[in-house]
Amino acid sequence: MTRPARVSAAALTAVCLAGALAGCGSAGAFDADTLTVYSAQHESLVRTMLEGFTEETGIEVEFRDGNDAELANQIVQEGEASPADVFLTENSPSIAVLDREGLLAPLDRATLDQVSEQFRPSSGTWTGFAARSTVLVYDPTALAEDELPASILELADPAWEGRIGIAAGGADFQAIVAAVLALQGEEATRAWLEGLERNAGVYQSNSAVMVAADEGEIDAGVMYHYYWYRDQAEGGLKGDDARLHFFGGQDAGAFLSVSGAGVLASSDQPEDAQRLVAWLTGREAQEQLAESTALEYAVGTGVASAEALPPLDGLGAPAVDPGSLDQDRVTELMQEVGLL
Repeated sequence: MTRPARVSAAALTAVCLAGALAGCGSAGAFDADTLTVYSAQHESLVRTMLEGFTEETGIEVEFRDGNDAELANQIVQEGEASPADVFLTENSPSIAVLDREGLLAPLDRATLDQVSEQFRPSSGTWTGFAARSTVLVYDPTALAEDELPASILELADPAWEGRIGIAAGGADFQAIVAAVLALQGEEATRAWLEGLERNAGVYQSNSAVMVAADEGEIDAGVMYHYYWYRDQAEGGLKGDDARLHFFGGQDAGAFLSVSGAGVLASSDQPEDAQRLVAWLTGREAQEQLAESTALEYAVGTGVASAEALPPLDGLGAPAVDPGSLDQDRVTELMQEVGLL
């Protein structure tokens, strides 16, 4: 089975939220500061959630965009000299790397209290601000409901050879592997990855996995829920025939990955940085997320997610401390079995 070469992400770019955040660069009553945010989350989602932040606080925001691992590695290399004030991730393993390196400041207690415990690490140095559920996207003409796997671990069985797809090089899939590692241990995770190396076609993205399932190229694939829900909201342009299977039952396949937000210990504007993270996890930003087209889950206490999504508390997600996910060991294991 051939595997496409890994492609590095584009170079970092700096973006001022001049249009999206009122008050950025405009005259007014504020003597505004500027925060530098290293962000791996989707730019449109972060802009939506920060709408009104500059107008409310007088704090301007400048983004440097990249992927999770790129930005985390850059911050580690920059150390105390990093210009970053806040780090935002798509998935939590990369921000957990910074936590273990001692590069994050403790978050204000009031900020932590805005998010349920399952969506933030026990360390209290960062918090989730959005979540996505692991799912199996499948071709209903190839798989009847009673043939769907009860556990994501079953995808390593020989019966699935040539029938499944994964985006092995992406941060999303690697976060799922990190959850399997945290829940099942290294021996079981290695055996699972070895089975996937035999069974799975490797695709460049979650969207490509969904299209492959929709077109009958594979029977099923692993991805996050929101790709399918976004596509359905746009009329099913890529996945009109594909369906989703939620594993539930506290299985590793029901893992909820969180997007993390943390304040750098080296920030020279720690109070403003804390205010930005407090805003992201506050009711206004969480409701903006729920009402947006992102179709990721809101994690703010008492904030309901988009009506199109299955209720968050009914997904049967396993209990995983998001700060325990070991990105470095995941990379090593995937390289050892030939998936990277």
